[in-house]
Amino acid sequence: QVQLVESGGGLVQAGGSLRLSCAASGRTFGSSTMGWFRQAPGKEREFVAAIRWSGDSTYYADSVKGRFTISRDNAKKTWNLQMNSLKPEDTAVYYCAADRGIIVPTLPQRYSYWGQGTQVTVSS
Repeated sequence: QVQLVESGGGLVQAGGSLRLSCAASGRTFGSSTMGWFRQAPGKEREFVAAIRWSGDSTYYADSVKGRFTISRDNAKKTWNLQMNSLKPEDTAVYYCAADRGIIVPTLPQRYSYWGQGTQVTVSS
């Protein structure tokens, strides 16, 4: 059984920072790509960031580039999303996801394993 558990969400003022973490348990995630997605009320789930197993390739949505940083610790089976200069439009439920053999890491349908989500609210 694979489990992904997010933590670190909360309420922050615009311009502030939050750090989300995702911890994996169960089977190993060798060679897995790990990603973050978000979903705001009434909107589709959208890609935020992803990182390859080696950590040498990272991907970001244009809307968060330069503000968010994704990182991972394979030994601890965790990965993080550092979010700086937050904006009200970043408000959403954030989900971590993982899977092996992903060619296009920006597509949510490519991931088999998902966390339960953590709420991020940015006030203006």
